Amino acid sequence: LGLAPYAAIVLDLGLPGGDGIAWLERWRARGETVPVLILTARDAVDSRSGGRDAGADDYVVKPIAVEELAARLRAVGRRARGRPEPTWRHGPLAYRPDARVATWHGAPIDLSPREAALLEVLLANPSRILSKPALLEKLYDWDRDPDSNALEVFVHHLRRKIHPAIVRTVRGVGYALGSAEALDRAGDAP
Repeated sequence: LGLAPYAAIVLDLGLPGGDGIAWLERWRARGETVPVLILTARDAVDSRSGGRDAGADDYVVKPIAVEELAARLRAVGRRARGRPEPTWRHGPLAYRPDARVATWHGAPIDLSPREAALLEVLLANPSRILSKPALLEKLYDWDRDPDSNALEVFVHHLRRKIHPAIVRTVRGVGYALGSAEALDRAGDAP
């Protein structure tokens, strides 16, 4: 940890060369706040309570269906971002991060996967200005370099598909989510 920002960690307690709880306690002692979901075969009550007391956000006993694990990871991520509700609202925009579906005044918006990812990052950080490198890191894998203007293209698409005020440019710094009040006053048409 500490090298790259993770959305969440799935931690097994039976690690070679160490116990998962010890790793979790070290991370929390260092101030790491990334959500941690423990996935283990240990189902005793003291193991479950010990995992949560060590700083785990959720504790799941194997075996588990992949769909349930994915749903629990989404819930842990929403709570960590301070957005526990399944639908995020920002003015007349509604967004469901679990399905990456957005609507504007109730009408569906056709977003590409990267457009949805960019919108999600902005909505998850509604009062922050995010730098171009930080945004690109959320949109691309490590083994892939984006085109030099890729972010600007996705911002342009969001503005065209939703509303020009949905993304605010902060010159020399990066981008931020437009104010909900401005979007409420903006009306239906982009």
